[in-house]
Amino acid sequence: MTTTAPSGFQTGFAIRPDLVVEAARAEDVRAAVADAAARGLPVHVHATGHGQPGAIEGGVLISTRRMDSVEIDPVRRTALIGAGVTWGQVIEAAVPYGLAPLNGSSPSVGAVSYTLGGGLPVLAREFGYAADHVRALDVVTADGVLRRVSPAGEPDLFWALRGGGHRLGVVTAMEIGLVEAERLYGGSIAFLGDGTAAEVAGRYLEWTRTVPDTLTSSLAAIRYPDLPQLPEPLRGRYVVSVRVAYTGSAAEGERLVAPLRAIGPAVADSLREMAYADSHTIHSDPPFPHAYYGDSVVLDGLDGDLAARVLELTGPKAPMMTVVQLNHLGGALAARPAVDNAVPYREAGFLLRLLSPLDGTDVASVRALYAEVAGLLAPGALGRSLGFSFGGGDRTEGFHDARTQKRLAGLVSRHDPASLFGGSYGISPGGR
Repeated sequence: MTTTAPSGFQTGFAIRPDLVVEAARAEDVRAAVADAAARGLPVHVHATGHGQPGAIEGGVLISTRRMDSVEIDPVRRTALIGAGVTWGQVIEAAVPYGLAPLNGSSPSVGAVSYTLGGGLPVLAREFGYAADHVRALDVVTADGVLRRVSPAGEPDLFWALRGGGHRLGVVTAMEIGLVEAERLYGGSIAFLGDGTAAEVAGRYLEWTRTVPDTLTSSLAAIRYPDLPQLPEPLRGRYVVSVRVAYTGSAAEGERLVAPLRAIGPAVADSLREMAYADSHTIHSDPPFPHAYYGDSVVLDGLDGDLAARVLELTGPKAPMMTVVQLNHLGGALAARPAVDNAVPYREAGFLLRLLSPLDGTDVASVRALYAEVAGLLAPGALGRSLGFSFGGGDRTEGFHDARTQKRLAGLVSRHDPASLFGGSYGISPGGR
């Protein structure tokens, strides 16, 4: 045990617990939770820190980064992963068997936390949410008991943990299903957005209505800073990109993306056949720690005019740099898994994500801009995404629909009546 907080990917919010437990095994987690409960101290969990919902003040912080084992069962097509494992580690272990996990865009993100929040994979429209592929979990609940949670054992907890986040315990290990995916067709195509962003967004939205469920895509808009480490064509420019991931043939992929290339001259085009191990290059998320704030709006649909207004608010004239990402949902994301879980809003058509670096920008200004965007989108908004709230953990409304929220709140009341895990992202025992 120590009082020195672990460093993480998110540097924008302070981590000042009273005590830090560097867990190496499940027993360390169990002992830490039992001790915290006896002292009446809140418990926080930290793996890589990508999705840190806000500042951590006081209490016990359990760091799981040393719990980084990965075991692949190629016959059952499963992976047993420790609580501190990153997606890059799982991909590296699965690739020799021609298998892949349902990972997100960044290989350095913690696999367990990502999945507990639902998890939107690179191949989301073909295979659904990462939470849909969980087979079992080992979790320490507020009573200090290490439980094996599966459809056959603790079914209510199994439902809640897959999409409900950390509110019901500390997951020490998770068994997930893998898919056969040795290669894919994908990459991104980027256009200069000054004066053309609305057209690119409109053409993209039209294109999403024509693609098969096996093609996953997103649109991103970003005003790049004028920095020497960036490629020269992107420095200081406003760029709108479309990212694609498709497991069909390269020839069919080329046919499907032809309407995107017809939008106009591209400043960059990396669409190609690639090994699945290179799937992180589709989005090329920043690999270095930094300070940021993020939130999201889950939408039933979106038209070109509304998308244009969002880009106008968040583009070059915005008061701060804001990365906009619009994920096309539907396909397998709309289907209920064989064993139901707490992932909400499966009827949604799109997920709009906003992220702003905080260097030199105050959180209040970012929140004001995001509130303006949310107000614009309110008529078609279903809620927010639990997995994409970075720094806004004090706001818990909208992460789940009313029915799911009520069931989760009931389970919190039963399993954590003292609100041991009731910090950020929390669902209060009373459902508030």
